[in-house]
Amino acid sequence: MTRRKVIATAAVAAVASAQAAAGPPQTLLLRRYQLRNSGDAMGTTLAKFLEASKRPALERAGAQGLGFFSSFIGPDTPYYLTLESYPSLAALEEGMNRLAADRKFQAELAAFNKAPGQRFVRYSTQILKGFTGFPGVVAPPPAKTPRLFELRTYESDDATSLAEKIRMFNEGEIAIFQKTGLNPVFFGETIIGEKQPNLTYLLWYDSLAAREANWSRFIAHPEWLKLRATPGWSDAEIVSNISNSLLRPLPFSPIR
Repeated sequence: MTRRKVIATAAVAAVASAQAAAGPPQTLLLRRYQLRNSGDAMGTTLAKFLEASKRPALERAGAQGLGFFSSFIGPDTPYYLTLESYPSLAALEEGMNRLAADRKFQAELAAFNKAPGQRFVRYSTQILKGFTGFPGVVAPPPAKTPRLFELRTYESDDATSLAEKIRMFNEGEIAIFQKTGLNPVFFGETIIGEKQPNLTYLLWYDSLAAREANWSRFIAHPEWLKLRATPGWSDAEIVSNISNSLLRPLPFSPIR
């Protein structure tokens, strides 16, 4: 990595850190639409609806931090993943009420649901609370080409061990991420969803090669080696399972 690129990356991380540290933890909503590989253009039909109807409706309803992604590498592909952010649980509820009262969107949704063929297999919803050390959604800066994103979930045995892993992130691990090019979009504790207790976070990279290089840099970083050796903070003590998927932004995704 050139000196100019190191300086630019550090500047991006500093700005993201300042943005993420502002305000109380937000409420995040992830929705996963399971698709299947078939000849009925299921993904194309759903993507058109998300672009033309769902995204504008969410914006009218007050949702922020919007992202729309397709699975690239990982289990249970293919699927689409959508991200929404709200200042609080109450704001999320208000946004849902606005969607229900949005006549234009409800008419488009009814037409979408009545269209021939299957639009998706099923969907699941996950609601998260942002970390105190990274409470909001921070989008990558503009770029000529779409980024690669990685969604990672850490499961713990119980609420106590999960709280310790979250404290580990807040008190050092997030900062080391940012120093080594592991650029966060969000961190959140799952409050409604499967495989609880768990935390989930999203990172972005300029490329697959950058992902490999930056994870190698993180794993070898002296601050990480010291942090992971802290009594009570080893993976064996506070993490029972880690899963991850690589994602690509859909063409109309604000986060890309």
